[in-house]
Amino acid sequence: MRFDIDRYKEIVDTLARNRSRTILTGFGIFWGIFMLLIMLGGGNGLKAILNQNFQGFAANTIVVGSNRTSKPYGGFKRDRSWSLDKTDIEAIKALVPETDIVTMMDADWGGDIAYGDKSYSGIIKGLTHEYNGVESAQMMFGRWLNEVDCSQERKVCVIGKRVWSNLFPGGEDPTGLYIKVKNSYFQVIGVDGRNGGININGSPDQSVVIPYQLMNKMNNRGGKFDIICMTAREGADSEVLQEKVRNLLSRRHSIAPDDKSAIMMLDTEKIFKIVDNLFKGVNILVILVGLGTLLAGAIGVSNIMMVTVKERTTEIGIRRAIGATPKMILSQIITESIGLTILAGMLGILFSVFILWGAGEVVSSLPDFTNGISFQIGFWTGIAVLLLLVVLGVLAGLAPALRAMNIKPVDAMRDE
Repeated sequence: MRFDIDRYKEIVDTLARNRSRTILTGFGIFWGIFMLLIMLGGGNGLKAILNQNFQGFAANTIVVGSNRTSKPYGGFKRDRSWSLDKTDIEAIKALVPETDIVTMMDADWGGDIAYGDKSYSGIIKGLTHEYNGVESAQMMFGRWLNEVDCSQERKVCVIGKRVWSNLFPGGEDPTGLYIKVKNSYFQVIGVDGRNGGININGSPDQSVVIPYQLMNKMNNRGGKFDIICMTAREGADSEVLQEKVRNLLSRRHSIAPDDKSAIMMLDTEKIFKIVDNLFKGVNILVILVGLGTLLAGAIGVSNIMMVTVKERTTEIGIRRAIGATPKMILSQIITESIGLTILAGMLGILFSVFILWGAGEVVSSLPDFTNGISFQIGFWTGIAVLLLLVVLGVLAGLAPALRAMNIKPVDAMRDE
């Protein structure tokens, strides 16, 4: 047989072109999987970070504050100031059964805090022991305020993480030591390790918490305070609860029932629902974008297999001539398509998992975050992606395989 150098070069060129198209097509699948998983994992990580900011905060909290009236009512002029007091707490507890925890809060911003030659300008909060049910403390040292501390007006305090690090840079346990808060000395009974995040009237890491009754006397407020914090009972309608509280306070303080600005209310349950809906929308968008990218890659696989079938017409015709059944040809083409899709997809999965792992390690090492922030995808998400790759491989190879099945040996010889 005479060696045809031109025919050899043609075959080599054809293989080179196929290889380039194969690599580009595989990269399309790889990139689609990579982007899909990076976006899904990134969404998981961002949600974990946000949940960490919400950690310890009761999702069914309602915050009530006083503001100047915007309407005249009951013989009083508009623009009148009024204040909440202890009797409001007692009335809400007695007349609004939908509530669970009802407590007060006072806060002084820019309070001077000192220990030895170290000082810090933070937030001084007056709270009761019940407030721990609204924002749960994460104690690094010691304990939170208890009922006896509040009832006996003990000069004790719980300091925030940033206050502790500034007053005690050596990292020692400060419980039992006395710090100066404004012009009085308080014994430290605990350190709250929470970082910033969602909070009421100031970040907990910059705060010093003392018993409310004691702070009220120090500020000569006569039992008045700024904010009521309450949580709803399980199964209670938040809207009904707020309406009852608003009507009750309106009657007690001679405020027009429709004066919405005089009684400020914040329902954190709505905030949590907005955040959940936001992440659901983001996940849907990520899936649509990822599927679009994967579909483009699958079309590329189908095109390369079409070209491959056309260039292998003679081979397929000879196989048909020596006894290969249409099912065998179909199986061969679809298997090649699935193999290309899964190989590129697995590389995309491995690379994205590595990148997401690195992102989680970096974020977890930051001082404002605790360990455990994970950007990784779930196990069943990975399984679903693998199954999706198989389906895409079958769909991408179906049209080329059907074309290969219809090749007749006589036509293949004529093409040669």
